[in-house]
Amino acid sequence: MLIDGIILLDKPTGITSNTALQKTKRLLKADKAGHTGCLDPLATGMLPICLGEATKFSRFFIEEDKRYSVEARLGITTTTGDAEGDILSEKPVPDFGTEEIIQAISRFLGTQTQIPPMYSAVKHNGKRLYKLARRGIEIERKERTIAIHEFTLGEHDKERLVMTVTCSKGTYIRTLVEDLGNFLGTGAYVTKLHRLWVAPFQTYPMVSLDKLSNQDNLVDKHLIAIPDILNKILPAITLPPADATKFCRGQVVSVHVGNLPSPVMLFDTAGQFMGIGEIADNLLTVMRLLSTAAVAAANPPKSTQVVCS
Repeated sequence: MLIDGIILLDKPTGITSNTALQKTKRLLKADKAGHTGCLDPLATGMLPICLGEATKFSRFFIEEDKRYSVEARLGITTTTGDAEGDILSEKPVPDFGTEEIIQAISRFLGTQTQIPPMYSAVKHNGKRLYKLARRGIEIERKERTIAIHEFTLGEHDKERLVMTVTCSKGTYIRTLVEDLGNFLGTGAYVTKLHRLWVAPFQTYPMVSLDKLSNQDNLVDKHLIAIPDILNKILPAITLPPADATKFCRGQVVSVHVGNLPSPVMLFDTAGQFMGIGEIADNLLTVMRLLSTAAVAAANPPKSTQVVCS
């Protein structure tokens, strides 16, 4: 059985995102699989995994915001910025008041720049930075623009802070915690990290690897259809049969949809999702096309007008 859709895996701690991906792919016997954004081995939580045809549309989810719960330890810095690294420094932690910490946290709200850590999956000349870091190599990294939409303090004591962060794509929570520790003058590192959600999947439940491996019916229960998610972030238009056929064959289609933003989801008159297109100067071109739509266009019924499905 071909599986097309998205599974929201609750990644366990202690394994890489790629290991979690490969295990999910094997359990569900999917032909293709890819995830939308890495989680560190120490981290847990939502890891969207695109299966089958959904891998064609993963780029549209990578740009979305994310929300984390993070626990930090003040007074210690490590080589990796989390509990997996070696200790670099230790400092005594003053008796900060709650308001002091809240004020420090508030300084990190809004749009800002951040330098990715060496222990990250960012590539330099085709090599992952963390592989270079393990060899003791450090290179200069370019700043990137990020946004911290929400940064709040929860449980805390003298050395331990539990915080919630809602942020843009590309934000490194380890770096954010390190920067907070530096501002407080104590240093800090991440002891626990849990991703609560990735937009636009905020209201969907996650499923664990254990449940996927033990109950067959969970696939149908937790598999999210491609258009069900895309319609939360992209506008949609319906094409008449002749234009639907042209679109499915990769041809340019003339459309008049006013100021509708691009890209757009495309449906045929039967309500079947065909793919995603880009509109410029009233011309629609294919960006991503479902294989089933392409096959239907290549093999039209002999006695009726083609409608992609």
